[in-house]
Amino acid sequence: MSDSAPSVWLSSGRDIFKMIAIICGVAVATLLASFLIPIMFGVGISRALELMQTLITVFAVIGIVSYGIYVGLLKANVQIPPLQGLFRILMFLTVGASVLLVGYLALFGTGVEPAYGSVLQFKPMAIIPIVTVTLIIMGLAALFTGIYLSDTQGAIEPKPEGFFDIVSLILSRITMLAVAGIVCVMFFEVISRYIFNKPTLWANELSLWLAGFVFLLAGLYAMQQRSHIRIYIIYDMFPRWMQKTADVISVLLIWTFTTALIWGAFNEARDKYGRMETFGTAWDPPLPSTIKMGILIIIAMVALQALSNLIADWHKAPEHHSPADEIDETEIANIRKSIED
Repeated sequence: MSDSAPSVWLSSGRDIFKMIAIICGVAVATLLASFLIPIMFGVGISRALELMQTLITVFAVIGIVSYGIYVGLLKANVQIPPLQGLFRILMFLTVGASVLLVGYLALFGTGVEPAYGSVLQFKPMAIIPIVTVTLIIMGLAALFTGIYLSDTQGAIEPKPEGFFDIVSLILSRITMLAVAGIVCVMFFEVISRYIFNKPTLWANELSLWLAGFVFLLAGLYAMQQRSHIRIYIIYDMFPRWMQKTADVISVLLIWTFTTALIWGAFNEARDKYGRMETFGTAWDPPLPSTIKMGILIIIAMVALQALSNLIADWHKAPEHHSPADEIDETEIANIRKSIED
């Protein structure tokens, strides 16, 4: 991704209000359609409906206020300065603070006796203040970095047009950072094990944890980029109205699968997350509980992204595909340039 890539959505600060309004609208529509909530949560119909009413009210108020601000700024032709600079500052501050805190923990420890002689055993809720602060700052660093990097458009990336695209792009940038994190964790483990003869208890589980979410969120990014395997031989022969019909059927099938998955697995995922089920190893992180719940949440986001793609592509002219479409001219040019250099 080039640093000179054009700004996608933060160039006009008022667009952030539009994005908040759209996300709140999606949340309200989802809640209104969630007739399964009383059954899934198992809290009773009256309590579940009460919860739904509260959430709908909160999201509706935030969405209406945000959309009102956006329309007011648009009609008054008021321009808010671009937000790239703000998120760049937040990114550098939180990343720098994360590095300092991690360095402090590496040098001075956490101040308590570690489990198993070399590393603190994982606890669902960190009771050590500096560990808690470090985790919070690292989470904010990932969020702000993802927001800042999502405002750039890669050479082979389409410009986001759907209502859910920005959310998927932010998560995709965080996923890209997680890939680098896996490399750093495994590099640290190799150095510790084979040079200093002090293997860690946490590197394997942490890399598995990160890789699990990378795999799930990569599917969301692929859906946003329309990069899943698609067979166009018959599709290209259809008139446009039949292509739209095929697209609608595809989205309906995705939503049917998502609904069936959530229906069948939510109770188990809720129970695992409620007791924070752990992995059963020396470090004992809560992989089963977080990954299980993550699967359901991210699959639901993939379904939302599929709907977003359908709406964004509805009025586009029909496309015709050929084997030449699979050739990445940008990548070929980069390879040729690297060879020449």
